[in-house]
Amino acid sequence: MTHTVINPATGAPVADVASASVEETDAAIARAKAAFPGWRDTAPGDKARILRRFAAVIDEHLDELADLEVRNAGHTLGNARWEAGNVRDVVNYYSAAPERLFGRQIPVAGGVDVTFHEPLGVVGVIVPWNFPMPIAGWGFAPAIAAGNTVVLKPAELTPLTAIRIGELALEAGLPEGVLTVVPGKGSVVGERFVTHPDVRKVCFTGSTGVGKRIMAGCADQVKRVTLELGGKSANVVFADADVAAAAAAAPYAVFDNAGQDCCARSRILVQRSAYDEFLTHLQTAVEGMRVTDPSDPDSEMGPLVSAQQRETVQGYLDGVDVAFTGSAPSGGDWDGGFWMPPTVVLNEDPAARIWREEVFGPVVAVMPFDDEADAVRLANDTEFGLSGSIYTSDLGRALRVSRAIEAGNLSVNSHSSVRYWTPFGGFKQSGLGRELGPDAPHAFTEEKNVFFAQ
Repeated sequence: MTHTVINPATGAPVADVASASVEETDAAIARAKAAFPGWRDTAPGDKARILRRFAAVIDEHLDELADLEVRNAGHTLGNARWEAGNVRDVVNYYSAAPERLFGRQIPVAGGVDVTFHEPLGVVGVIVPWNFPMPIAGWGFAPAIAAGNTVVLKPAELTPLTAIRIGELALEAGLPEGVLTVVPGKGSVVGERFVTHPDVRKVCFTGSTGVGKRIMAGCADQVKRVTLELGGKSANVVFADADVAAAAAAAPYAVFDNAGQDCCARSRILVQRSAYDEFLTHLQTAVEGMRVTDPSDPDSEMGPLVSAQQRETVQGYLDGVDVAFTGSAPSGGDWDGGFWMPPTVVLNEDPAARIWREEVFGPVVAVMPFDDEADAVRLANDTEFGLSGSIYTSDLGRALRVSRAIEAGNLSVNSHSSVRYWTPFGGFKQSGLGRELGPDAPHAFTEEKNVFFAQ
């Protein structure tokens, strides 16, 4: 069975990719299991050198990977270049981990007590279609650095860059079986990662509904799991902020990657006294966004990933108050693509579907609030808790509100969510566990305690 990858900007076919069967998935897991003892026992310095070489090879192919991602996922060229560079940087960052997986010596009576971080074995990484390269790297880099082997399933819609990265890993000298890319359906390959007894951890990024099923499946074998799931993040703008600057930045916090981002600040809360001013500046910013050919270096937003995704997103606009929209390409080849203009809706009902559900498209809802307590209440009135932003000139307020909002990744006077050297993950139904940061390799190990009697 094969899957045809479609260019989201034009609707034209890009490539046919074979989908792995259960038997082929089992064979890939078996190869990873066979490769594990050798990789686990490779000297830390040798692991580090191979990973640094892997990062260097990715760097040598940066433009190739970026161009492929434009066609694979419809990402703008600027974003795709950053994403390929992020994989390089994450691999390079975790290349230091093998020589720094420190245990501890714990004072005890009657002897010496030490701890070791032992790798788990085979790790299954399930990657979504919205950020095929970075999220793959966030999973496989710390896992491999900790001494594990990885089987990686890219999303069926967007497998091409993951397949190429897997080829580059071999070119860089990573032993066969240490990183294996297994394209295919989630119901086949991903499900087998969950049920196969030789896969000792599953890392999943995707919808909350699927994440719950994976968590339940992993429970049967008491299998480790990391989940990075949905979001409905709030961008909270107080009247004492630089309102014009906050409005100018807001579109890029939600319309980046056409809104297909679990960190998207798709709820904007604006203090009532600044509401009209904010909307005026926001309209200028949204209408000025460059939504065009994603291969154009100046493009700021590309298409949605598929016709189905566009249909789903458009369904959220039924019966809502659309205040204004930006532009989207039309005519010629673009008519076959999955384009949708950035869209701003006004809402004052916290129970409204557009306010509560993750749209995962270029749609943002704006609501006024009265005071600090009201802002925190509205921001927290969601089952999600992944990211968010706070705009204020009051440092005390910034501290209070950032501590009060129930989300794993917050930014004050900016929209930054993810840095590979800091931990990333969600509260509530936005996920379980943390990725990235200096401690990520520990999440792919068991801590062993050994007591030596005197």
